[in-house]
Amino acid sequence: MTVSSVQNIIWWYIAGINVVAVILYGWDKFCAVHDRWRISESMLLFVAAIGGSMGALLAMQIFRHKTKHLKFSIGVPIILGIQIIGWGWWQWQL
Repeated sequence: MTVSSVQNIIWWYIAGINVVAVILYGWDKFCAVHDRWRISESMLLFVAAIGGSMGALLAMQIFRHKTKHLKFSIGVPIILGIQIIGWGWWQWQL
């Protein structure tokens, strides 16, 4: 497998997991408003940590959801920063 094909797989994964993050955060906000079963905070943070931090941050702003919780308002941007640094380091190593 070439470096280019690995990068394509990673890009598709990142795009997909960020779409999933937006959907999960949006669904959790919908459930919060309609007094339904909620997605756990640990699951929302986990999705951000496995690559969905951009989508999570975007969804937090779009849906105005979890913006007052420090573990989200500070944690998700920190996760995103770590992921950007990791991606940059990986690209530099190629």
